[in-house]
Amino acid sequence: MNHLLDARDIHAWYGSSHVLHGIDLHIQSKETIGLLGKNGMGKSTLIRTLLGHVTQREGHIAIRGVDAMQMQPYQVARLGVAYVPEGRGIFGNLTVKENLLMAARPGRHGEVDWTFDRVLSTFPRLAERLTNLGDQLSGGEQQMLSISRALMTHPELLILDEATEGLAPLIVAEIWRVIKEIRSSGIATLIVDRDWRKVLQHSDRALVLQKGQVVLQGDAKEVFNHPDLSKYLGI
Repeated sequence: MNHLLDARDIHAWYGSSHVLHGIDLHIQSKETIGLLGKNGMGKSTLIRTLLGHVTQREGHIAIRGVDAMQMQPYQVARLGVAYVPEGRGIFGNLTVKENLLMAARPGRHGEVDWTFDRVLSTFPRLAERLTNLGDQLSGGEQQMLSISRALMTHPELLILDEATEGLAPLIVAEIWRVIKEIRSSGIATLIVDRDWRKVLQHSDRALVLQKGQVVLQGDAKEVFNHPDLSKYLGI
């Protein structure tokens, strides 16, 4: 089967600390995967390993059939993978408009669905802040900018790491609304978020990590109703 992302037997280390222990993760085109687990169980490390940020790694990673195991993060991005990191990663010394336009590029097949205007209509708050520097935005506005910038690269896979972390409830609702729109637009998505109910509500399939291993996976509804879920999430 041809996967958009195919990761098999992934191991990763930070120094002498063995964090990931043989994880398999497969994502199809247009599929949304939820990645769950308590803090410190390896979710962000898995994402960073897939993207090439963690270099102490073993296993097999392919994107659209292309071996990505030795790739640098910028090379992974060129294969159509966009990343919204937990720290947002926007450029604080550039305006909102500059942050967006510097990222803009057509998709792999020339797609230009997520134009500058579409992004601003999706996040009207950004349209009011175009000349503001990134550092002058609220946390919620920075998150909107980070997601918008990722969309303007026309990715085939969007990875969201704690996209609603620390945001006000109104902003959180706005972010989930956009995640729903992204999903319906056909972009494959990998979501990490502490609100496990929302993650499962917006996912096709889900994986639960414990101590760097997959302990539960399947259809999102099956995972939601699994009797062991509360044990693995500490709820």
